[in-house]
Amino acid sequence: MRLCTAILPATLKRMAMLLQQKTQINKKQIFEVLQQPGTHPEQLWRQLFTDEIDRLLRLNLQNGSIITILDAAYPSQLREIYDPPAVLFYRGNWDLTHCSHLLGVVGSRKHSAYAPLAIKKLLTPLLARGLITVSGLAAGVDQLAHSSSLAVAKPTIAVIGNGLNIFYPKTNQNLQQRIEQNGLVISEYGINERPLRYHFPARNRIIAGLVPTLLVVEARHHSGSLITANSALQENRNVLAVPGPINSLFSQGTNELIAAGAKPVLQPDDIWEEFL
Repeated sequence: MRLCTAILPATLKRMAMLLQQKTQINKKQIFEVLQQPGTHPEQLWRQLFTDEIDRLLRLNLQNGSIITILDAAYPSQLREIYDPPAVLFYRGNWDLTHCSHLLGVVGSRKHSAYAPLAIKKLLTPLLARGLITVSGLAAGVDQLAHSSSLAVAKPTIAVIGNGLNIFYPKTNQNLQQRIEQNGLVISEYGINERPLRYHFPARNRIIAGLVPTLLVVEARHHSGSLITANSALQENRNVLAVPGPINSLFSQGTNELIAAGAKPVLQPDDIWEEFL
C-alpha cells in the first residue's frame, strides 16, 4: 500500500494501527479508515492489483530490504513517536537500530571550521566506547558525523529523504555507499522517489525517534536542525548542543537552544553520561 499514490501516509498509518489490533478486524473498520479525506478507495483498489505495483515491489526488494511497523524488528522507540513511519526501506545492518548507544547528530549544511573540530573532540573518543551516530546524510554537519564514524571503522546510520537508489546531494554517492557497507541507510521513500522539500522535516522525525539523545553541533537561527531538536523534545528525547561564539551566525541556533534549556556539551563525557 505504501507504493500506491491513492493512499496518504496518515491513512497508511491508521491502517497499520488497525492491523496491530489483536481482536478480529471487520470490513466496517477497514471501510472507515479508507474513507478518510484524501484517500480514494476505488483508485487504491485498482492500484493494489496492477502490474505496476508488482514491478515497484520487486524493484524495492531487489534494491534493499523492507520492514513495517507490524514487524517485531521495528524499533520500539520509533514505534512510540506521534507519527511513526508505517514502512521503512533500508540497506545495511538493521540490527544497529536496536543498539543502546544511538546518538542523533545534526547541524547546518553550511558550517564554520568550528564544526569539524567539535565533532573530532566530542564524538571520536566515544566511538571507541560503542557510540553510534545517526544523522541525515545532508551536506555539512551530517556528512561530518557519518565520516567521523567511518574514519575509525565504526558503523553509522543515515536516514535519507529519498529513495535508496538516489544520492542527494550527488556528491554523497561514495559516502552513502560506504555507509551501506559499514552501517545502515534508512528511508521511508521507495526506489526512484525524489528528495522533495517536504520529505526532510519528515525524515527529521525519524532521526529524533530512533535515538534517546540528540546533539546539535552548529545551527543558524531558524535552521532545519532546530526542527529536528524540536521533534526530539516533543518525543521526550534528551537534547544537547555545542555552545559557540556569541558573534557566530553558525552558533546562534545552538546558543538559543542552550538558553532554552538544552544541555551544553563541553567534553565527551557530557554526552556519554546520557547513556549511563
